[in-house]
Amino acid sequence: MIKYIFLFFSLCFVRAALSQTESIAGKTIITSLHKKTGISSNENGVLQVNVSPNDAQKFKAAGLVRYSDFGAKGDGKNDDMDAIAAAHAFANQYGLLVKADKKTTYYISGKKRTAIIQTDTDFGTANFIIDDSEVQDRNAPVFQVSSKLLPFKPGGISSLKSNQSKIDISLPYPCLVTVTNAGVKQYIRFGPNQDNGSPQTDIFIIDKNGNVDMNAPIIWNFDSITDITALPVDEKTLNITGGHFTTIANKAESKYTYYARNIAIQRSNVVIDGLEHHITGEEDHGAPYGGFINISNCAYVTVKNTMLTGHKTYRTIGSAGEPVSMGTYDISVTRALNISFLNCSQTNDIKDNRYWGIMGSNYCKNILYDGCTFSRFDAHKGVANATIRNSVLGHMGINAIGSGTLTVENCTIYGRSIVNLRNDYGSTWQGEFIIRNCIFIPEAGKPVSASLITGSYSGLHNFGYTCHMPERITIENVKIDDSNHPTNYDGPAIFSDFNPKMNDNTYKEQFPYVVTKEVILKNVTTSSGKPLRLSNNTFMFRSTKITGL
Repeated sequence: MIKYIFLFFSLCFVRAALSQTESIAGKTIITSLHKKTGISSNENGVLQVNVSPNDAQKFKAAGLVRYSDFGAKGDGKNDDMDAIAAAHAFANQYGLLVKADKKTTYYISGKKRTAIIQTDTDFGTANFIIDDSEVQDRNAPVFQVSSKLLPFKPGGISSLKSNQSKIDISLPYPCLVTVTNAGVKQYIRFGPNQDNGSPQTDIFIIDKNGNVDMNAPIIWNFDSITDITALPVDEKTLNITGGHFTTIANKAESKYTYYARNIAIQRSNVVIDGLEHHITGEEDHGAPYGGFINISNCAYVTVKNTMLTGHKTYRTIGSAGEPVSMGTYDISVTRALNISFLNCSQTNDIKDNRYWGIMGSNYCKNILYDGCTFSRFDAHKGVANATIRNSVLGHMGINAIGSGTLTVENCTIYGRSIVNLRNDYGSTWQGEFIIRNCIFIPEAGKPVSASLITGSYSGLHNFGYTCHMPERITIENVKIDDSNHPTNYDGPAIFSDFNPKMNDNTYKEQFPYVVTKEVILKNVTTSSGKPLRLSNNTFMFRSTKITGL
């Protein structure tokens, strides 16, 4: 009897519901005809896979499939993308491990095809060449890690409160919930990339009984909810190991047309271990990248023992009509929580400012760097709670806004400050900073007059929320290596001058800034011997209590 098994892998409607750029995974049709195992694609680009009954039995008995089982050459010349996608499609149907063949180099062209990963995958020592010189669809990931559990729209929730601990709802399994109020605009960006803001957004985990995980609490009040989506959290961890990936960089026009030729992780409970990503072919122009490791709409993802690459910085004209450097990333995290990077590094010099900061994030909670050597930690549209420990940060340092607790410990930082509060989003952090057991080398040793905490706030722009400086800052056992300081150097400052025009009471903020209440200093030393100062703008921080200065 001829068996037909139809698989449809398409999460486009989910992505659209979450206001993401649509990325078409496509359709795969699997048949089990009494003929040779093989693959083809029809006139619509649908991948058609036939697996002979004997091969199907063999694969299921072994518990795994290899790319060569579906025709991959692995010679670095022939396009193996269809074979790779076919192997994963069959493995997904039967819950099989996928293994790359040893001593192979898989060439992946720019054709529009995405391999859906729903089972453990071992890339091993195989090499993958991703050729972006000619791409049919820059929004289509090369690999998309997705859940078999489908998202849904829970009903009966019309409003939410900050720190609300329980929601009157019953669910079939724990879920990551994303909520939106389109009637409220926040993160109204200021500067050369100015915009009109984004709808109010929050993410949180709730269990079957509607209890909110208070380790990542609701941070906004929602008087109205215009959209809500529940994404089930997979109980079983999905493991992706190994793999040496090289991207041949695109040569597109230098403008904000982000490339998503990546590994897109859109499933909770995923571990990536031992992956490498390199970039070749960057010239004097190109379009930016949205993260080779792109994590979105999920929770509990760990990336460990992984080496990535910072992208060359290109310039374009921003929304304000002025030239800007474009952000381009090898790590991107969006609407995700409990995301960890462990013992990770990058291939290029973290102090080389020809390359943009390697990481960017939006709408996240509980991000961890531990044992990492990266050019940057970043949060554009906010992170709630972040921990950076046992790490080395390069020329772009820590660049963030958000809430909760930012902990920086046992780190070496080569940026312009220990923490820069992004001025394009209001230099805001509603919570506290804990900085301890760190070495700070301002501007990687350039002769600068440094500040530990930097930012800028005029009080004249509405960002869509009240802007705060950290309520309390603890700086303990920190060494400032300012030995190469400029002439007429007065020593490092705790705070930069956030608003040079605010020198007395005559300056009026339309949107008042909530300034830090308390700074606690313990054993902060300088190589220059110069004492730590409050700020060049002592008026602005006149009410800040300083202990240990």
